Amino acid sequence: MQYPEPIAKLIDSYMRLPGIGRKTAIRLAYFTVTMNKDDVSMFANALKETKQLLKYCSICGDLTDENPCAICQDGQRNQSELLVVEQPKDVMVMENMKNYHGLYHVLHGVLSPMDGKGPEELNIKSLLKRLQSNENIKEVIVATNATPEGEATAMYLAKLIKPAGIKVTRLAHGLSVGSDIEYADEMTLSRAVSGRTEM
Repeated sequence: MQYPEPIAKLIDSYMRLPGIGRKTAIRLAYFTVTMNKDDVSMFANALKETKQLLKYCSICGDLTDENPCAICQDGQRNQSELLVVEQPKDVMVMENMKNYHGLYHVLHGVLSPMDGKGPEELNIKSLLKRLQSNENIKEVIVATNATPEGEATAMYLAKLIKPAGIKVTRLAHGLSVGSDIEYADEMTLSRAVSGRTEM
């Protein structure tokens, strides 16, 4: 038995979202059908407005509804630190932590030859221009994920930036709070040992 065409289209649309498989897409589609018309209109309008009103900041590459973004406009932020992240969502994760008060730069991905992502496909050229034109930046903190691609991207950036005399650091990686040593992999343990701090 086939789904009615409108539901089939809705299922296909939900399946385009990351992490949504067929069963979840079917559940979401049927849930959407049971929503009242006002809620469906509000949901559809939110999707349209998000796509129409958001753009990338011309300085850092973060998603914003104003250009430059509020963080780049904020003169109270630490102008000497620049934290490089993979995606715009990473900026919000760091901001919600409320412990970092410097600037950001969003790469929009990582180096991944398998996926056809080289340096030209990332927001690296504007990062280098930014570092050349801004003498205030003394440290670049590379906050790419601890994946092979994230590591390769971090090393690539360090090779490009260090010759300019700018300090390049990497977020510490190691054991997470509440984890047991016996379940940690060798790379995590190695990072935890090398990134140890004095008590």
